[in-house]
Amino acid sequence: MKFIKSFLRIAFAAAIGFSSVSCSNLLDLTPEGSLVEKTTFTSYNNFVTYAWQFYGVFPGYGNAVPDSEVNGDLFAKANTNATSDWLWNRMVTPGSSEDYKAPYENIRSINILLDNIEGSTVLTDAEKKHIRSIGYFFKAYNYMNLLNKYGGVIWVENAIDDGDTDVLYGTPSTRDEIAQKIADMLSYAEQNIKINGDGKNTITKHVVRALISRFGLREGTWRKYHGLSDANKYLQLSMDAAKGLITDFPNLHADYDELFNSESLANNQEVLLYKQYEVNQVTHTLSSLARNSAGRWDLTKAAVDLYLLKDGQSRWTSPNFDGDKTPNSEFRNRDIRLYYTVPPPFKVTVAHPSYVWAHTGVAADREYIDLMNTLSVATRKTLPTLNWQGLVVRQEPHYADYTNGQPFNVTFTGYRFYKFSNKIKMLQNEDINDAPIFRMGEVFVNYAEAAYELQKIDQDIINQTVNKLRNRGKVAALHIDAIPVDPSRDPEVAPLLWEIRRERAVELMGEGFRFDDLRRWKKMDYAAKQKLGRYLTKGVDVPQTAPIPLLNGATAGYIAYEGQPPAFPDYYYLYPIPSAEIAMNPKITQNPEWK
Repeated sequence: MKFIKSFLRIAFAAAIGFSSVSCSNLLDLTPEGSLVEKTTFTSYNNFVTYAWQFYGVFPGYGNAVPDSEVNGDLFAKANTNATSDWLWNRMVTPGSSEDYKAPYENIRSINILLDNIEGSTVLTDAEKKHIRSIGYFFKAYNYMNLLNKYGGVIWVENAIDDGDTDVLYGTPSTRDEIAQKIADMLSYAEQNIKINGDGKNTITKHVVRALISRFGLREGTWRKYHGLSDANKYLQLSMDAAKGLITDFPNLHADYDELFNSESLANNQEVLLYKQYEVNQVTHTLSSLARNSAGRWDLTKAAVDLYLLKDGQSRWTSPNFDGDKTPNSEFRNRDIRLYYTVPPPFKVTVAHPSYVWAHTGVAADREYIDLMNTLSVATRKTLPTLNWQGLVVRQEPHYADYTNGQPFNVTFTGYRFYKFSNKIKMLQNEDINDAPIFRMGEVFVNYAEAAYELQKIDQDIINQTVNKLRNRGKVAALHIDAIPVDPSRDPEVAPLLWEIRRERAVELMGEGFRFDDLRRWKKMDYAAKQKLGRYLTKGVDVPQTAPIPLLNGATAGYIAYEGQPPAFPDYYYLYPIPSAEIAMNPKITQNPEWK
């Protein structure tokens, strides 16, 4: 089955009269849908069809996923002077915001479904429980987003109509109340949804458990590190859900890159739910953005330093680390997930513009070309890299301020992000690689982290989770009684937790988790540091006159386009509530210190 395709078109057509109305405050009050509801919910299939619109909440490969990463420590925007407003304390209270508005619009549509279940004469009791579970899943998902950003928000039990002024202008519920309601809805869904949902690529019991593992970890660690109560209750929810999933899905897909650059994820054993893209029907632009003229996102030096050597040690202690003074040496002997995330270095001979290339005759220039021939296939990550037209790039890294005659596929830090880039369909902005929404790689790191926080971690859990992920990256196993020293470790974080968090960062790199992870750990100080890039020597790696800024104005050193940001304010850990919401409902109180 497909998201945003035939079923979803039917759902939109059936529901558009009463579920896609705009809202100025919490939700618009429109009684126009009553007659349409009576003619819409007339069969089990109609309920299911109506619910297809809810899947649109998943971003898939929308541009916002890597954009959010720039607010953390591991990503930089690959554009001159494009720094994060969050990190540079430039955030202001907006008049309105889709972060606040969109979930409530979704919740209204979901409540319409929920309100029509109990009185239905066409559904069996089992079908009512299943449809209610779908509604609860999506209602929980939307409230999770609101809770994550804003804390306590207004709870809306039923679809709003003209008489619901108490709800519309009501008092926001506390964080405790909203979190408990989310937990209750997901618990109901886990117990009552059909195990296999409504077919392939639909919400199933497994998908519900994946969301519980995400929610419980996020809420539990937020509570622990922000000094709130009941942290362990939510951490236990996460651990139990993840454990159940790992029992059913103990193995990972062998090819990490194929998770993100497949024309179809339909038979991928690791992916529990995905967004499907199809030629001439539903496409995206994320792969194209990695190959166009402007460049889009880079990893920072801090991100690349997280990737271990194959011996399981960090670049700071491994005897197999050859240094970071050249691209070739820095990438040698590393976790292979790095090669799928940042283009490995190479040089070829090409007369631009051309689709034809040749080796330079220098052994070092083809070291990673030969390696990637063993790690990838022609439709994905073999070298040399190509631009969106298929033109061959002369070299990687390919610096923005020294393009060597090729103004595309550029990088500012020297670590160009290309995790979602492939050569499946070489047409600009018509990318069709499917996007995983819930996958076991995330569940594995959720399980390990929740188990640690509950003081229930042991070597067996590490073997089931971290070590399976490491094995896929061709990295030696982690042994909790012999953790290598990492001199870059935050001294406030225990060595084992540091390694679990490292694994999470590497496995989920660029997938939209890091900013929220730093917020829930209360570790945004990691991002309040100068973002650096590769070590570069002018006159060797680039001409002496190349206008690439290096740290402290040196002629050899780490690339430093961005300066030192200010400290991250404590009140920035919650988003500001849009001013229009407060103006229309005086019972809504702005989050502390936001003006």
